[in-house]
Amino acid sequence: MLLIKNGKVITMAGEIYEKGDILIEDGKIANLGESLSTAPDAKVIDAKGCWVMPGLIDAHCHIGVMEEKVGFEGRDLNEANDPVTPHMRALDGVNPLDHSFRDARKAGITAVMTGPGSSNVIGGQFLVMKTAGTCVDDMVILEPAAMKVSFGENPKRTFSGKNKTPITRMGIAALLREALTAACNYRSRKSRALSSGQEFEKDLKMEALLPVLNREIPLKAHVHRADDIMTALRIAGEFGLDITLDHCTEGDLVISKIIDSGAPAIVGPILTSKSKVETSKKSYATAGRLSRAGVKTAICTDHPMVQIGHLTMSAAYAVKEGMEMMDALKAITINAAEIIGAGHRIGSIEPGKDADIAIFDGDPLQMYTATVCTIIDGEIVYERMKK
Repeated sequence: MLLIKNGKVITMAGEIYEKGDILIEDGKIANLGESLSTAPDAKVIDAKGCWVMPGLIDAHCHIGVMEEKVGFEGRDLNEANDPVTPHMRALDGVNPLDHSFRDARKAGITAVMTGPGSSNVIGGQFLVMKTAGTCVDDMVILEPAAMKVSFGENPKRTFSGKNKTPITRMGIAALLREALTAACNYRSRKSRALSSGQEFEKDLKMEALLPVLNREIPLKAHVHRADDIMTALRIAGEFGLDITLDHCTEGDLVISKIIDSGAPAIVGPILTSKSKVETSKKSYATAGRLSRAGVKTAICTDHPMVQIGHLTMSAAYAVKEGMEMMDALKAITINAAEIIGAGHRIGSIEPGKDADIAIFDGDPLQMYTATVCTIIDGEIVYERMKK
């Protein structure tokens, strides 16, 4: 049992307690309010003068799959010899002992969505996981959580020198449609075979796409340019699929179309240079413009493109360029949780949810603010040493 007391508790569920308490039992939030009591033997954290938030969430990164400073041995991001690899699973590529997880915990980040890169048209399955543990199977919140698909420069660049489609944006769209059509046909054949009691030989690529067709998981679309955003939305609409718009660099140019689609946006990486043609219009203001227009928006680091510890700094730059502060905090907590399909467990401080808590010594969007304590499933996984 753990009691956090006397902190400024920002629940991200509407309530803000200036002197709030949170009672944690069996890894879950049991109660919150003011002047809570607990058992005499309970551990107590006095958060006086601190901001207490739900654990932060990075909604799009490659932590553990693209290890830092390891080189080829730790680079498991892209199986780039085949443009269509839906059966690749982040679960099989994450190293939970990558030191970047320690950096995440130090930054108050308690959950991430991580997975394959963007070299392939269909890259494979993302997962949602906690940032503390030694066995990825025990850290998983949701798996599979999304199917990575990519548009634009990256697939073109990957396959342009291999005498293999795609080398154009038309080729990317055609391959994605082809794979989804094949999966639809596979689903029909499988249904007929099973209903008639016939044997049916599984195809792992097609099996991996069935949760997408059944709208159990969304397409997670790597899109920067406005035309790529529209192609992604067009294909999702054709097949009746859910989709998230990841990076969404030029999303502010087609806001009305995004609103009409109902798709959420995961904006980032914000703190990088405009290193590619398709990121030439990158702006710190994009996340705020989307959010103000009514698009559910998260902010990500795309780690290791931006070091995962700079998630709060990314949100701060969005505020600097016009995003409402509370919207920026939502973008790295409750919005992120809901977009990645884990809002029932994480993203806000509410009774029954996982006891994932970040305690800061001030406003978390201020550059000089430090993380005092990070808690995952009711266990302290990072504690700042007192000077």
